[in-house]
Amino acid sequence: MKLKSLLLFLVGAFVFSIFSTAMAASGTIKIAYIDPLSGGFGDVGDAGQKHFQFMADKIKAEGGFLGGMNFEIVPFDNKISAKESLVQLKHAIDQGIRFITQGNGSSVAGALIEAVKKHNRRNPDKTVLYFNYAAVTPAFTQSKCDFWHFRFDAHVDMKIAAITDAIKDTPSIKKVYLLNQDYVFGHAVSAAAKKMLKVKRPDIKIVGDTFHPILKVKDFSPYVAKIRKSGAQAVITGNWGADMSLLGKGVNESGLKASFYTFYAGGLGTPSTMGKAMDGLRQVTEWHDNLSVEENRPFDQKFRKAYNDKFSNGGKAPWYYGRIRTMMEMLVKAFNKAGSTDPKAVAYALEGMEHTTYYGKVVMGRKDHQLLQPLYISRFTKTDGKMVKYDRENTGYGPTTEFKTDALDTATPSSCKMKRP
Repeated sequence: MKLKSLLLFLVGAFVFSIFSTAMAASGTIKIAYIDPLSGGFGDVGDAGQKHFQFMADKIKAEGGFLGGMNFEIVPFDNKISAKESLVQLKHAIDQGIRFITQGNGSSVAGALIEAVKKHNRRNPDKTVLYFNYAAVTPAFTQSKCDFWHFRFDAHVDMKIAAITDAIKDTPSIKKVYLLNQDYVFGHAVSAAAKKMLKVKRPDIKIVGDTFHPILKVKDFSPYVAKIRKSGAQAVITGNWGADMSLLGKGVNESGLKASFYTFYAGGLGTPSTMGKAMDGLRQVTEWHDNLSVEENRPFDQKFRKAYNDKFSNGGKAPWYYGRIRTMMEMLVKAFNKAGSTDPKAVAYALEGMEHTTYYGKVVMGRKDHQLLQPLYISRFTKTDGKMVKYDRENTGYGPTTEFKTDALDTATPSSCKMKRP
């Protein structure tokens, strides 16, 4: 009887294995994309969705993973609301989706981290894994770190460290103005900038530390007037989306001459609003248009062709999120390494993973799930056909590297005490 039972078990296991392999060869892994697809930040969410869809199509064309599986990006409009994001998360889970991604809004990210943690604790057989591609409040991979959350963007402290290192080596900057959105992310940018400048350049005076309502200001000229009156030679801002574009418009119209150190000035819509003010515009990113140009150009051209005039604002945009390409490539490696579609197995496969990108080597933190990647401070300058071959949004200005921080050098002390399942 025991031999018969063993034979039946082995036959069953073999049949299940064949069935699973067949399913894998034709199946898809759905990733819920929970971001704003309408309202004031709809353009940002729309651009992100197109980046993810492009990568899903690229991976499919290259043969997929796990013997032929592919990614399907399923969009959910959260209207940049934490409350609505939780509703959309439930819809995604009810549809059987076990992988989610989100990036716009740290208030949203914080709510999702807690909701995913609670869901997984209550449903250990239906766990969900969260890939964060742009929400950068430091706590998410420090005091609030969680096994089920991975961040593929550098957080605020990492980016401000790069910005303040660049300012440290610019003796002409004596006065700095801080202008940020009035929510958790904006306050994190302000706090980090003040703390690091005090250490690196104690001679610098912070001449303004202003917070404005998120997505409520239609005319930034009063804020620009305050910057001008302060005499600041440099401005640090974490503004994004319409709040960055409208700030750029106000700077352009005022003729203000100052260096703007930004997180997201290269995003959809902002370059075209800056005009001549582009000359003083800087951004901190993991990649930019004139970095590894010849290797990336065919990729960028395919993206432009695929989505030419298809953005929600009717505009055209080149590839922007270097980290989305990195994230999707790393997910392919993680699924193949895990040999499974189980979220927990994929999470363990991602921990400590090293990956070579077109902008440098990256490493996913094993202890805190924070990606370490190179950071570049680039300045927008007139295209010259050599160092600055490609511009942004037909402005005639493109980014060129002024300062670089290597991947491992971006690491910051972490208070993460992660509990693993």
